[in-house]
Amino acid sequence: MVVKVFIASQSGSTAIKKKQQDVLGFLEANKIDFKEMDIAANEDNRKWMRENVPGEKRPQNGIPLPPQIFNDELYCGDYDSFFNAKEDHGVYAFLGLAPPPGSKEAHQAAIIQNGEVPESDKGDLENIGENEAEKDQESVHQTIEPEEAVREFHTPEKEEAEPVTEDEEEQPVTEEEDEEEPVTEEAEALTEQKQV
Repeated sequence: MVVKVFIASQSGSTAIKKKQQDVLGFLEANKIDFKEMDIAANEDNRKWMRENVPGEKRPQNGIPLPPQIFNDELYCGDYDSFFNAKEDHGVYAFLGLAPPPGSKEAHQAAIIQNGEVPESDKGDLENIGENEAEKDQESVHQTIEPEEAVREFHTPEKEEAEPVTEDEEEQPVTEEEDEEEPVTEEAEALTEQKQV
């Protein structure tokens, strides 16, 4: 199978030239075998391209502009389709080719095909999980520390208060002591003095 890229070597459109250059540059950089099919220099190439672009993929004026990409006789798409596939790391699938081993696209294809993460990538996922756990621990510490600082600032010990005698110290509430003790007149007087 040979990838064919139909281009116009003598185009007056800067946009078309840039799109052609982007497609060809990507294919060269990734060492994907392809053939340039010039529609400006060869009338047969122009006719073949126009006849083989599917009707639903043609622009409204009916004349498809280069670059148009085929894998042998199979239509892959135009520049916009190529660009979207490149952004989604799916160019090899777009071109109808098997992705090279170890590539991001091969990894995604293995997950889709098998429904599981390849063994070679499980270690990476475990490390990600450990990093997330460390971040969670750090965020817990960050949220606790400011609360403790606020509590320290507003604790009764910081306010000027009369010394507490042993009889007045708060005792922990046990299950038997569910009821509150009645407030005495002395306690009410102390509370009123503190508010003034």
